[in-house]
Formats: sequence, structure tokens, C-alpha cells
Amino acid sequence: VQLQASGGGLVQAGGSLNLSCVHSGISLNLNVIGWYRQTPGRQRELVATITLGNIINYGDSVKGRFTISRDITKRTVYLQMNGLKPEDTAVYYCNAIQFWPREEYWGQGTLVTVSS
Repeated sequence: VQLQASGGGLVQAGGSLNLSCVHSGISLNLNVIGWYRQTPGRQRELVATITLGNIINYGDSVKGRFTISRDITKRTVYLQMNGLKPEDTAVYYCNAIQFWPREEYWGQGTLVTVSS
């Protein structure tokens, strides 16, 4: 399975961006798919994930500002980011997990830069 993320860029604080992640393979095999982010010197942190059953989990720092959604037929997961803050600046990675057999996949990352 390959994950291709896009949509990153430079935006001013308070602005919005919409990230997309298109995956190869069969959507129904990917039990959980979502986004993580990382800045230099820090561990990768959860942004948002969504399951096949549409159970959604957000990181505390993005709750109320970011929205994750998934289109199984298009094999795409989206991350709508509103009210962006400079601290949201990071490389955003798409992640997918298959429960059986257990596999985990990462995309190449897309850079989001929020200027103050």
C-alpha cells in the first residue's frame, strides 16, 4: 500500500488548508487511516484518525479546528484544517493500519507552514 499526501503549503495564522491522502490498495483492508505530524526535535504526534466504522480520534491540540473525513470509494482521506496557528507548523504524514495481517503504512509527508 502506498500513501500519497498533498495539500500542504504556506498560510497565515487563522487561515485554512485541506490535506488529502490517496492510497493504493483496498480501502476496506485499511482499518484505521489518518494523520500525524512532526517538527524537528519532537516526536511524531497524533493529529486525527478515522476507522472504517467512522470512529474519529483527534489530538487535543487540534480539537474543534481540524476535521478528518474519508471517502472509501475514492481511496482518500482528508484533513480540513481551520483556524491554523503557528504551532501547527509541521510535516504532516498520512498513516494507515491494517489489522490482519498487521501492517502499518506511512506516506511521504507534506509540509504545512503557518506564519504569524
